[in-house]
Amino acid sequence: MGDLFWNKIGAVIIGLVLMVMVIGVVGDIVFSEGGHDDEHASLSYPIDVESVLGGNAGSDPVEEVRVDLGTLLAAADAGAGERIFRRCVSCHNAEPGGANLQGPNLWNVVGRAVASYDGFNYSGAMSDHGGNWTYEELDHFIANPRSYISGTAMAFAGIRGDEDRANLLAYMQTLSDSPVPFPAPVVAETADAADGMVEDAMMDAAGEVDAATTEAAENLSDQMDAIEDAAQGGGAEDTPAEEGGN
Repeated sequence: MGDLFWNKIGAVIIGLVLMVMVIGVVGDIVFSEGGHDDEHASLSYPIDVESVLGGNAGSDPVEEVRVDLGTLLAAADAGAGERIFRRCVSCHNAEPGGANLQGPNLWNVVGRAVASYDGFNYSGAMSDHGGNWTYEELDHFIANPRSYISGTAMAFAGIRGDEDRANLLAYMQTLSDSPVPFPAPVVAETADAADGMVEDAMMDAAGEVDAATTEAAENLSDQMDAIEDAAQGGGAEDTPAEEGGN
C-alpha cells in the first residue's frame, strides 16, 4: 500500500472528527442549556401551551367520565369477583340458608330488602335505610359503606375500583336461586333513542319534501294556466283592417 492510500485514510478520519465537532457546536446552539438568550432566540421554538390546550392551561382538570354500571357489569368477570369475595368470607356466609356470622348471610342478597335477613341484629342506620339491595345500591355501599350509610356497623373500608366492584357484583349475582338480571347499559339505551330520533327526523324530512314537491307542482300548474290564458287572450284581439287598394 502506498502513501496515497494512507493519505486517503487520514483525510477520512480528519473529516469524521470535523463532522462530529460541527454537530456538537450546532447542537449546543439549537439546544442551549442556558435558556433562550437573545443570540439564539431565532433558533428556538417556544410552545404556546395555552393555545395548544385551547385556552385551558391552568384551568381545572377535565372531569373524568365514569362508565355506567350497566356497561361495567356487561363486561364483568364473575371469576375475578369470586377472588375479591374472599375478603368478605370472614364476616359473611354465602351458603343457601347458612347462618349469620359477624355480618348477615349474603345468599340471595341481590334484590333482597335492606336489613331483612332473619336472625341478624342490624344497626339502626341500616334498618332505617330502607329499599332493596339493587346492583346500584350495592355498588354505592361497597364503594364506601360508612359514607353511604352513615352509622352502619360494617367496618369494611370499601372497594374503590369500579371494575373490581363490578366483578364482585357479577359474582354476587351467582349467589342466588334466581339471579337478578343486570341493568341495561346506558349506551344501548342511548343508541335506541338516537335511532328513534333519526327515524323521526327522516320522516319529518320526507314530509317536508312531499309538501314542497306538492307546492312546486301547484305553482307550476298555476303558471301554465296563466301562460295559456295569456295566449288565448292575445289571439282574441281584433286585427287592424286592411287598407283599401289604390
